[in-house]
Amino acid sequence: MHKLKQFTFALAAVCALSTACGQSGTAETPSASAAETKAETTVETTAAVESKAAVASGNETAAEQTIDTAGLFPVSAADLKEGTYDISVESSSSMFKIISCALTVKDGAMTARMTMGGTGYLYVYMGTGEEASKVPESDLISFEENSDGTHSFTVPVETLNEVLPCTAFSKKKEKWYDRELVFEASGIPADAFLNTSLKTVEDLGLADGTYTVEVSLTGGSGRASVESPAVVEVKDGKADATIIWSSSNYDYMRVDEEKFLPVNTEGNSTFVITVTGFDSPLTVYADTTAMSTPHEIEYTLTFDSSTLEEQKQ
Repeated sequence: MHKLKQFTFALAAVCALSTACGQSGTAETPSASAAETKAETTVETTAAVESKAAVASGNETAAEQTIDTAGLFPVSAADLKEGTYDISVESSSSMFKIISCALTVKDGAMTARMTMGGTGYLYVYMGTGEEASKVPESDLISFEENSDGTHSFTVPVETLNEVLPCTAFSKKKEKWYDRELVFEASGIPADAFLNTSLKTVEDLGLADGTYTVEVSLTGGSGRASVESPAVVEVKDGKADATIIWSSSNYDYMRVDEEKFLPVNTEGNSTFVITVTGFDSPLTVYADTTAMSTPHEIEYTLTFDSSTLEEQKQ
């Protein structure tokens, strides 16, 4: 009777094992490839979950980008008249979005009041997080709450058009996040620059009429060019230049906040833009459709006043 019980127990164990491994009653060992596939699926699922969790928690390292300043000329306080100017600021992170900025030039220094797109930062510091963690709290720049609930930080700015380090202390994460910022000079009016090389129509004593002038282009990838000399029409103290590109892929140009559309429908893209001054780089933007999506590219045009020639009617 004791042996019968042992046999019955062993038989039940075998049946249980057969059921677990397959309906045929034959125990099968999962293949290596099947095991690997399951492992890979597990890893991918875990990674996806972690990715979603990172986005949900505001993982601030995921949105970093490099800022390209090729072709930009550094601008310091010594180059500008005192005053306050609305400028744009490019950030290396979409998590540190600046929706507006007012640059103030006074007593040989520049400060920028940055209004943020969110309220998630307690302090900023123009440097790295490591540097910020070593200075007294009085050296950190805390936010100012505006009447509409937005937050602003007023920071010192050494140079425009150059990459500057900036770190921000997250209220939620309680840690510093390093950023890079470029305070752009392109929004500052030409007459705000203390540039002795800049010559206006009035400075040059240009009468109303049609002129040609040598023009040079810098910026972008270096592959684009414009026709030179360019035709310049002067009327009532204002100069307009016809810019003909080496490509037909530009759908508009922008000087400061003024947008210019093409004046032709065939051939290379052609625009008539306002020339605010000669002999000094003029920052312009041209929107190209040659890429997968339209993209503004920053260039500078310099019109050489020494080459001006009036065209006789």
